[in-house]
Amino acid sequence: MANDTMTSVATLMRDSQKEILADWVDQQLKDPARTQAVPESSLRASSNEFLSIFQEAIQKGNLDNMAAPEWEGARKMLSELSASRALQGSTPSETASFIFSLKEPLFALINKQLGAGNIASSEAIVRYSKVLDQLGLYTFESFQKSREAVIRRQQKDMLEMSTPVIKLWEGVVAVPLIGTLDSARTQIVMENLLQAIVDTNSKVAILDITGVPTVDTQTAQHLIKTVSATRLMGADCIVSGIRPQIAQTIVHLGIDIQDITTKALMSDAIREAMERTGWSVIRNTSQES
Repeated sequence: MANDTMTSVATLMRDSQKEILADWVDQQLKDPARTQAVPESSLRASSNEFLSIFQEAIQKGNLDNMAAPEWEGARKMLSELSASRALQGSTPSETASFIFSLKEPLFALINKQLGAGNIASSEAIVRYSKVLDQLGLYTFESFQKSREAVIRRQQKDMLEMSTPVIKLWEGVVAVPLIGTLDSARTQIVMENLLQAIVDTNSKVAILDITGVPTVDTQTAQHLIKTVSATRLMGADCIVSGIRPQIAQTIVHLGIDIQDITTKALMSDAIREAMERTGWSVIRNTSQES
């Protein structure tokens, strides 16, 4: 596209920004696929902001490389918009259509000012269509990254909530494990447990695996690592919830846990922990009927 045509389109956008904004917002509001996740006021503000950034970028003449410094403002704005839309519950397609929907009002204005069907307007439409396509794809990718970040954060929060560290007694803490014990969860268990040992000055920690459905080589290795880390903090570790099936599996796999104290029931582990910390429980027989 000739430089004079490119310049004229940039000037046209600057002088007609209000007209383009009105048509663009109206088109977005009438879109049957639009949800109410994004309020009209927010949509209008985002559209106005992007138009200002867009027309400033195209005036600098670089329409081929969206990674160039000229487009830094647009990339930043679209990244923030994508993250906001992801939190509001919009879909990737809805977010990307924010950019794609600009084509119709922009191209209508180009045809109106440069003449529909002539070489100048056709070249301008093709060039700017490619620009908006690149920005739309960038928005889509940014949305996906933002959504994935939200999911990872939620998964981390759920893992932390599913691995609580409980103070059972003075000097005794316990972690009841339920579900699969993978590397990510083991890391969270270890971090929470070690921090609890420091905060409570505990000398014994109980890992209860009653709720762990199966124990394979990887699960056993995760348990051993947690026990080792606990010992480095100066606390003993007891593993409870060893069912017959789990005991057979551990033996069959040839996993060496001879230096780890294990108990079948958590109550047995609690009794062991209290004995190690110098506590004892005496039944009050006077309460028996």
